[in-house]
Amino acid sequence: MAQAVTITEFLTSHLQGEHRDALALMLRDIVCACKKIASAIDGGALAGNMGSLGSENIQGEVQKALDLISNEIFIETNQQSGYVAGMASEEMDDIIEVAEKYSQNGDYLLLFDPLDGSSNVNVNISVGTIFSILKSANSHPVLADFLQPGSAQVCAGYALYGTSTMLVLTTGNGVNGFTLDTDSGEFYLTHPGMQIPADTQEFAVNMSNYRFWQEPVQRYIDECLQGADGVREKDFNMRWVASMVAEVHRILVRGGVFMYPIDTKLQAKGGKLRLMYEANPMSFIVEQAGGAASTGLQRILDIMPTGLHQRVPVLMGSANEVERIVAYHQA
Repeated sequence: MAQAVTITEFLTSHLQGEHRDALALMLRDIVCACKKIASAIDGGALAGNMGSLGSENIQGEVQKALDLISNEIFIETNQQSGYVAGMASEEMDDIIEVAEKYSQNGDYLLLFDPLDGSSNVNVNISVGTIFSILKSANSHPVLADFLQPGSAQVCAGYALYGTSTMLVLTTGNGVNGFTLDTDSGEFYLTHPGMQIPADTQEFAVNMSNYRFWQEPVQRYIDECLQGADGVREKDFNMRWVASMVAEVHRILVRGGVFMYPIDTKLQAKGGKLRLMYEANPMSFIVEQAGGAASTGLQRILDIMPTGLHQRVPVLMGSANEVERIVAYHQA
């Protein structure tokens, strides 16, 4: 471990440009928040925090105790740098104002999903935190300041709380992964320059929704299931964790496609996943790792948001497979 690079050392040597100082301090706070959340998850069952609160978030989903604990940790910890002018959380209806004493240099916006895949916490399956950083036009931001396309992100990342705790991030210059050493409390660079293979034989999708999908997605899945006997002339494997962080991390490590397409049940909502907290940051990471991300009809990072909790269809991962699915939508 003596020669290993800590995340602080990595950021000091690799961050460049106008956002360098601010990102270094904001990411320091994000690292701290993710370590606290990892600890809360590890001790969740012992502390009695694994159950449901009986309340719903803005998405109409039942909130778990750890959802709100993680949300509070992320908000409280990420005010310290002084560069965050405002925040927005998947768990809260409105934007979060940062106290004046914490925002003396507040030029940035922090958007986050504090506990992605929280339905998995009771069964001890990987969950995560997703975050996105945008430049703010105002030191006292309003809703309109948050509604920027994903292409405007200056940083995005996620923490994966699995067999080990990892932090994966991009500042627009590739993707790097760091693993938490629980003995020292340090994140060390373990996955430099992560790249998604252009081709794959693996897909992740909730097959129980097959009958509700549109024809282009059904066509693609049918071809995968036909395997070596079909037009693709190769066998595919299917995976499904029900945690976007876990699905995308697997794709970053070994390739694949993750899909949550539009279906007739989701038509009125626009999709399942949230543009600002999930689709945009993950699309930024995937593209920086050489992959592709689309709704089927549009590059996700080009979407101009119309609301803080807007939902979109998501198809992301190995570039050649995503391009094939997009082509089927255009046929």
